[in-house]
Amino acid sequence: MKKLLIAFMSLFLIVGTMSAQDGPKKMLKKASKNLSKYYQNPAENEAKLTEALSLVKTAFESDEAKANPEAWNTKGKIYNELANAEVKATLLDPTYVAKHPEAAQTAYESFSKGMELGTKKGHKKDALKGLEETIGHLINSAISTYNSKDYEGAFNSYKSALALDKVLTSNKAKSPILDDAQRQEYTFYGAVSGYYGDKKSEATPLFMELADVGYDHALVYEALFTIKSETNAEEGLKYLEMGRTKYPDDTGLLFAEINHYLKSGQLEILTDKLKIAIEKEPNNVTVYNTLGNVYDQLYQTEDKAGNTAKSKEYFDLAYDYYNQALVIDDKNFDATYSIGALYYNKAASYTDKINELSNDFSAAGTKKYDAMKLEMDGQFAKAKPYFITAEQLNSKDGNALIALKEIYARANEFEKVKEYKAKIEALGK
Repeated sequence: MKKLLIAFMSLFLIVGTMSAQDGPKKMLKKASKNLSKYYQNPAENEAKLTEALSLVKTAFESDEAKANPEAWNTKGKIYNELANAEVKATLLDPTYVAKHPEAAQTAYESFSKGMELGTKKGHKKDALKGLEETIGHLINSAISTYNSKDYEGAFNSYKSALALDKVLTSNKAKSPILDDAQRQEYTFYGAVSGYYGDKKSEATPLFMELADVGYDHALVYEALFTIKSETNAEEGLKYLEMGRTKYPDDTGLLFAEINHYLKSGQLEILTDKLKIAIEKEPNNVTVYNTLGNVYDQLYQTEDKAGNTAKSKEYFDLAYDYYNQALVIDDKNFDATYSIGALYYNKAASYTDKINELSNDFSAAGTKKYDAMKLEMDGQFAKAKPYFITAEQLNSKDGNALIALKEIYARANEFEKVKEYKAKIEALGK
């Protein structure tokens, strides 16, 4: 037993000595040897690449490795091979999930550092050779992450590939991006990735670059309108107008324009825009509801101004477009509720006039009062079935419940009032 303990102590001593002797330089040398063996037969020597990765990671925990251009180039080569292995694995199995999604980006950063720190011609040459391979991996990574809707990852890869293309071109090295058309295509997908990947500010220069060269895609102008409008509405509108002029049939730009006029309250301009949208998308219920809502707002404005003829015209148009929405989808909550609200608001508009007439006790005043109250009650009665249906379509909508409670209260149906009060309270309204 004593001899066995001595044997174990000797083993630990040997391992400890080896670990102490393995400095960053030695680790990197071992990593390079493992990488060379991997190159000879990747299928049989996969473990050598894994070991090389482990060694280089440990080596880079020291400042010595971080200051060495050869170390950075070695690291770049290892990550290039990891990226290459990922591509092969994906080709063999489309369901393969990348183990090293960062490989291409890390290779790019490593070789770039190797070029930056290189004091010998060989350092730069080695780094450039590695970068010629890396750009292909970045492009592959960008395409695969974009297709899988990892837009942030795609943006980073496209951005790095475009930056690397400039480095390679300026150093007369090979780049797979052969001409301006291909470069613009990658710029576009990079910009789109940033736009959808919550990197709008970083994507803006790419969109601007595309707009400057007249890149043929409506999304360039829609994106610039959306991004610029957040800080400068006038500049955003400039891009929207440019896009609408260049792509008059594009629905994305049309709806962006509609939303702009909705937000700014320019309702009169909106009606024609929405009618164009209906022509382009005749089965889009939302457009009919939106146009109905615009006419609804115009009706209320004219009614308050006392313009009877115009308010009636807009009321009828609002009712018509809401009903057209129900023809497409007879269970559409928004259209159903909106017709109820249209009648309800019309009934409520009589309130002030009725209150004035309630103080007129003359026969003529009483007659006017009774006639107007009858009209008001009739409008509330027309609203009721739409709100009941709206409740059936969406029992959690508090507005329909509140309206029904008010209608039943006016009709002195107090059990119903109690019922709807309980429903409203159950929703926490």
